[in-house]
Amino acid sequence: MIDHVSVAVRDLTAATRFYEAVLGALGLARLEARPATVGFGKTYPEFWINLRPDMAAVEADSGAHICFRAREPAIVDAFHAAALAAGGMSDGAPGYRPQHGDGYYAAFIRDPDGNRVEAVSFVGQTCPDGDARAGLAAASQLTE
Repeated sequence: MIDHVSVAVRDLTAATRFYEAVLGALGLARLEARPATVGFGKTYPEFWINLRPDMAAVEADSGAHICFRAREPAIVDAFHAAALAAGGMSDGAPGYRPQHGDGYYAAFIRDPDGNRVEAVSFVGQTCPDGDARAGLAAASQLTE
């Protein structure tokens, strides 16, 4: 349904380093680089960062965020740790979020520009198509 998403960043070089570390924890890599944009993914760029040097920091209450699926909670933990080590801020430590449903294990971070990014694993849950949502290689095309 959605082919790709992008966020704006003020410093493309710094943001590229940040997202290489954070998305690397999820198994994604930098696949394409152009003068003002960098794309990350597994087989094709699904997530892009776009240079906007004059943008203001993203407001904390903007309501927008991007969520990546992780196969297991340990990957969510690694995502969060990588973000903090790379200069991001925690916007919700790894843990269960029962308000979002049984088995919803997630962490939220903000990149240096204020973009809110989440990683989630669905522990013990089953998708409508019958595939387990966590712990299986088929859980997500983004983190396989």
